[in-house]
Amino acid sequence: MPHRRPPRLPDADYVGAQRVFLTMCTFDRREYFAEAAVADEVCEHLLATAVRWDVEVIAYCFMPDHVHILVEGRTESADCRKYADLFRQVSGFQFRRAHRKRLWQDGYFDRVLRDEDATLTVVSYIVLNPVRAGVCRAASDYPLLGSSRYALSELLTATEWDPHPLG
Repeated sequence: MPHRRPPRLPDADYVGAQRVFLTMCTFDRREYFAEAAVADEVCEHLLATAVRWDVEVIAYCFMPDHVHILVEGRTESADCRKYADLFRQVSGFQFRRAHRKRLWQDGYFDRVLRDEDATLTVVSYIVLNPVRAGVCRAASDYPLLGSSRYALSELLTATEWDPHPLG
């Protein structure tokens, strides 16, 4: 069954000091990120592209077949949608070049956070994802999560206040 692309919000919803929660799945949900070297390569593109588009990566977590990312525009001209699209384009191109395989499935899921949405609730959801999936017993044991804004210890502290984030 073909994958249906998730709908996009209006372009203006992604511009400026917006916080956007992204989930991007690998093509056919292949477990490319189970190999730490592949996740590290893609993470380099994630962080480098963020700098180029004035976007801060508040938190990310690479699971075997998908990645969760919370980003925030740092300036009024920051564009989180263009950032996400360019990140996927660059990382997908480099992955295909290195591995001769397609990296991403068509489209991705996103949610622009409203003012009342707690950033720490989403950070906690992202950081605790491998624990909920049974991949590790504690988020501190999982090597494929991080942030361009916070030290890992700060991300882990954010998870301590809410044992049942978003669910």
